[in-house]
Amino acid sequence: MTDRTRLGRATLTRVVETRFRVRTSLFAQTPPDAWDEHADLLDPLFVDRGADEWKIAVQTWVIEVDGLTVLVDTGVGDGRQRPHMPPLDHLDTGFLAALTDAGFAPDDVDVVINTHLHTDHVGWNTRSVATDGDEKWVPTFRNARYLMPAADHRYFCPDGDGATDGMRLVFADSIAPVEAQTELFAGDHQLSESLWLRAAPGHTPGSSVLWLDAGAPAVFVGDLTHCPIQLPRPDDPCAFDVDAGAAAATRRRVFTEAARRRATVIPAHYPGHGGATIAARGANFAVDSWLELPPI
Repeated sequence: MTDRTRLGRATLTRVVETRFRVRTSLFAQTPPDAWDEHADLLDPLFVDRGADEWKIAVQTWVIEVDGLTVLVDTGVGDGRQRPHMPPLDHLDTGFLAALTDAGFAPDDVDVVINTHLHTDHVGWNTRSVATDGDEKWVPTFRNARYLMPAADHRYFCPDGDGATDGMRLVFADSIAPVEAQTELFAGDHQLSESLWLRAAPGHTPGSSVLWLDAGAPAVFVGDLTHCPIQLPRPDDPCAFDVDAGAAAATRRRVFTEAARRRATVIPAHYPGHGGATIAARGANFAVDSWLELPPI
């Protein structure tokens, strides 16, 4: 499924890879009645309260601006061994065909940005090809630069502090094979006239956000927020955060700047319209207007 809209001089396309649901209990500090209190915001696109589940879309955002075609995160990937995340194990989604159908041939992609190096953000960095009867992981986007946060690369590498058996699989099939095309960045990193990366630590040590300003500002926040419940409740952590306190502080900082600049906040995993401009409401935040994309 693909959708397209304009953000000033930039064109934004959403390419959905897969969707699934996760237990609301992973928001351990969000009381059960909060889901009812914010039902107008959450139901039915983001939460199934009858099943106590919140909804996730795994999607890639494609930005066309400044003569570049830029992919923001690359999803899970097909055919991966993911025993640590059963919903993502050995997928067959047809994502690459959907990307091509949306008008983006892999060889025409200029830049791939991994906002962080979790399983569901790096998978289509590579694809599997048969060579002499053996399967080999090779770069999907042969002409692209792959930008990755240096702090995450250190943390999740096979001998890093964040290495697990599952992450070693991810590193082997989705990160190491693109080493020759990889640029590690730290702190602020200007990509083009309209695009720059900024550190946003907490969810992972190297989590970063991508700011776009081509006449209509937007910020691609990766997993800074997983569900819109974190707009009225920005201090509520998700179990996937490596450092929940740092993630909450970063979320407030980025949301505050986005609200001040009237920038569209575009997370990695929101279904519905995919993102929204937000406004400050006291110490918290609310949706001002949703991104102009058909809801999923």
